[in-house]
Amino acid sequence: MKQISMDLEANSEDLEGAEGETEPHVYRVSEINAAIRELLEGEFSQLWVQGEISNFKAHTSGHFYFSLKDAAAQVNAVMFKGHNRQLKFKPQDGMEVLVRGKVTVYEPRGNYQIFCELMEPVGAGALQIAFDQLKKKLQAEGLFDAAKKRPIPRYPQHVALVTSPTGAAIRDMLNVLRRRFKGLRVTLVPALVQGEQAPTSLVSALAQANRLTDVDVIIIGRGGGSMEDLWAFNDESLARAIAGSRIPVISAVGHEVDFTIADFVADLRAPTPSAAAELVVRNSVELIETVATLRRRLTLAMANQIQQWRRQVDNLRRHLIDPQRRLRDLVQRCDELTERLTNAVSHRFDLWRGDWRRLTSLLDSLSPLKVVDRGYALVSLPDGRMVKSVAEVKAEEDLIVRVADGKIHTRVVGTERTAKGDKQ
Repeated sequence: MKQISMDLEANSEDLEGAEGETEPHVYRVSEINAAIRELLEGEFSQLWVQGEISNFKAHTSGHFYFSLKDAAAQVNAVMFKGHNRQLKFKPQDGMEVLVRGKVTVYEPRGNYQIFCELMEPVGAGALQIAFDQLKKKLQAEGLFDAAKKRPIPRYPQHVALVTSPTGAAIRDMLNVLRRRFKGLRVTLVPALVQGEQAPTSLVSALAQANRLTDVDVIIIGRGGGSMEDLWAFNDESLARAIAGSRIPVISAVGHEVDFTIADFVADLRAPTPSAAAELVVRNSVELIETVATLRRRLTLAMANQIQQWRRQVDNLRRHLIDPQRRLRDLVQRCDELTERLTNAVSHRFDLWRGDWRRLTSLLDSLSPLKVVDRGYALVSLPDGRMVKSVAEVKAEEDLIVRVADGKIHTRVVGTERTAKGDKQ
């Protein structure tokens, strides 16, 4: 500011000395803007400015345009993509920030602005803000919904570990897995777990684990560290890769107090890598004891059921009649019914026989043959018609005369009618 004041004073003296000249020096607008730019950039080549962001705009070119303001004034600011791509958070209106940069002038319009090279939030750190922003975004999309969480297999046979092959986490997990389930198959898919390349490496390793056809569950994680150390597990691309995994994923990042975006989007969050290993497999001793307990319970249940069935059989046996005894009873009953039927039929025959004899005797008494037996004869024509009147025969007609011991064939010589009532 001292240099600027001196220059202005010098220019003032030049103007006073030139009062006698007929024509003053005329500046072009571009000259003025260039001179001001040179003065401002020379004086404010490096400065820190604190203010509240307003009118924020992320241009399609990747540059950020915004204003910084306080209670009394505001100033335009710009942050080109070469610098803003290093930010861990996304600036928003109303956010209080501290920027480092320099004052510059946009000569075509004569506007001065702060050219920002570095930006830090005031209060909460940049990483925390970035964490909160991404968490809110993914939660709004439903990536944390409990309904989307897949169950972890109770007895997995093959586990994939996505982590660093040289860290303490892999050693801890392998120790737990071998101790608790010696028959478990474990595949390590190595990945970077810290640094700028870590998110890409983790996404690639997760994709490789998903290409394994028989993996039952994936554990992704690393040991403890600062928020910066764990930042790879707060990457949006990794979060979406975990959500899109076809295999259930357990997130095991840091210590119990550490939370990452991967923890929220995974199917299950373990407080530590060792805890993840314990969650994914059950202790083989516990399994043996569980199987033994289930075997005892099954044996007892079967014994109780068999005993119940035996009681039911005994109860049914007491109510069941011996088939042979039943058959003998039926045979005896059949004999009784047969005898009764025989007696009934015999009695009926006796009744019918008496009636028959009576009717036969009556019929026999009425038979004309009885009359013949007493000395009388029956006269009939050759065609079998009985002759009851002399009018029924004529002379020279053959007749058959039936007597008690046979038949007499005779021929009519003549007929003689007697008076009615005459018994000769």
